[in-house]
Amino acid sequence: MSKLTNICIGLLGLLSTSCMTQEKNELYLFIGSYAEATDPGIGLYRFDTDEGTASLVKEYTGIAEPSYQAFGKEGELVYSVSETAVPHAKVCAYTFDKKTGELSLLNEQKTEGSAPCHIWIDSQQRLAVTANYNGGSISTFPLSADGSLQPAKVYVYEGGTSGSVRQEAPHLHCIYTSPDEQYLFANDLGSDRIYKYELVSSGKKLHLKEGTPAYFTLPTGEGPRHAEFHPNGKWLYLLSELSGRVAVLNYEAGNLTPVQFIEADSLRAAGSADIHVSPDGRFLYASNRLKGDGIAIFAINQANGLLTKVGYQPTGVHPRNFVITPNGKFLLCACRDSHLVHVFKIDQKSGLLKDTGNTIYRNKPVCLKFTTL
Repeated sequence: MSKLTNICIGLLGLLSTSCMTQEKNELYLFIGSYAEATDPGIGLYRFDTDEGTASLVKEYTGIAEPSYQAFGKEGELVYSVSETAVPHAKVCAYTFDKKTGELSLLNEQKTEGSAPCHIWIDSQQRLAVTANYNGGSISTFPLSADGSLQPAKVYVYEGGTSGSVRQEAPHLHCIYTSPDEQYLFANDLGSDRIYKYELVSSGKKLHLKEGTPAYFTLPTGEGPRHAEFHPNGKWLYLLSELSGRVAVLNYEAGNLTPVQFIEADSLRAAGSADIHVSPDGRFLYASNRLKGDGIAIFAINQANGLLTKVGYQPTGVHPRNFVITPNGKFLLCACRDSHLVHVFKIDQKSGLLKDTGNTIYRNKPVCLKFTTL
């Protein structure tokens, strides 16, 4: 083999490696919003996880207030709530062609509960579940083999605090599971409860069975909103909208035990929103709205999961959902009333955030979700 041939082969190898690296460093970013059905409510971007830059691919209309999305089949199925009132409240299922960036409506089903604000899909694409904020309920949708939604079964809750404006009735806000997907939890802002279910498999079907206990009770006035498990699966972090506190709960075999409550919103504006743990499990972030809009930053004790507040990052107006890139380099925050998504770089040593200036402008963004190319 000649030297020239060896050089050419070497160059081709380098080019191939470069292309593979570039592809691995990019993800699709979906941005959901509060938009009318005639407006582009969902935006699709390519996001460079090394540079922190985004480029618009497509925009989608046809769904009102697509405020939260979830994926199935490694991103080839996209599910979006339409956070509207009954009888229009629904979930839409789409197929997603990753090569062309096209979303195609597969089918839709009504939630039978007003203001579906959150949706979860199991890892084997057998069941979808929504939290219906104004409906005081959750809706479960068996999924067909092609990913389409079957009609909903609705679980309606009772409870609330007499005389309270925001806790006068149940307000389901978030659906999530234990790390092993043996249990499903539903946060109820209205009753200060975390409802618990067993996830029971029957062939290719999945259904809910009331857990024991049926729910866990938080202190009065907490208003539980979003939650996320630590990567080690031992600790659950729950952000309460009304108290502005983060609860640290030890987790074991379906049971949750509170061990710490720490303030995320020092102004007590009753507008805390979203919570996420960095991929390496060292830091926790919580967004706050209504006053002093921004993100509280905590260090996580690796021995016991307890939190220490280390900083606060101001954002645009009304920060809601945010997302951290899988490589832990960037945090993106959707600021609804500033009509933008901030892209922050994460300091790997301190966990603190720095605005990159790579701002993504969209009308009323509220949900950010990554999936692979």
